[in-house]
Amino acid sequence: MFDSLINQLANLPEEERIEAINELMDRLREVHPIQHPISFVQWVPADDVQANDYNPNSVAPPEMRLLYTSIKEDGYTQPIVTVNDVDKKTVVDGFHRNRVGKEYKDIARSTKGRLPVVTLNKPIQDRMASTIRHNRARGKHSVLGMKDIVIELIGLGWDDEQIGKHLGMDAEEVLRLKQVSGIAELFKGRDYSRSWVLDPEQRK
Repeated sequence: MFDSLINQLANLPEEERIEAINELMDRLREVHPIQHPISFVQWVPADDVQANDYNPNSVAPPEMRLLYTSIKEDGYTQPIVTVNDVDKKTVVDGFHRNRVGKEYKDIARSTKGRLPVVTLNKPIQDRMASTIRHNRARGKHSVLGMKDIVIELIGLGWDDEQIGKHLGMDAEEVLRLKQVSGIAELFKGRDYSRSWVLDPEQRK
């Protein structure tokens, strides 16, 4: 059975072969006993993958060059984590792996202009939480970027407890990020202790 399948795939033109393997990976999802995204990597056209507009992670130029060298020497060893949007896949994790695959021509040639992706099924607020979890697990995230994420999640109706739970932060960390924002709206409904109130002597 497997030999017959391999022979059929081998006889297809290159682009059709890639698409057929992608379809096969997608169909395997129906029967695979391990339902983790990594089990279903697909190679999709680079133009079908777009960066997100909220990633709080940043990589310095030397680290970016090292990432390029790593992919050049070892190939892609980690897929780009994405979610399906209207007509493209949006990056959840792998912002810089996505850049390397598009900005370095030798890498693009080696991947036939495609990028390795796994796809999550997540609504927008959960996508952002997934990005933060990936970044924090590696120990790299921007405080200012995190501030913007917290603001957006609050705008989507998340409370401090939900934010802390999904982003791996304690209550004080969430509070500090809200303070960094300097936006009073974020503190609506919060009970303050008397330590926030100046006594009459301090007001003089």
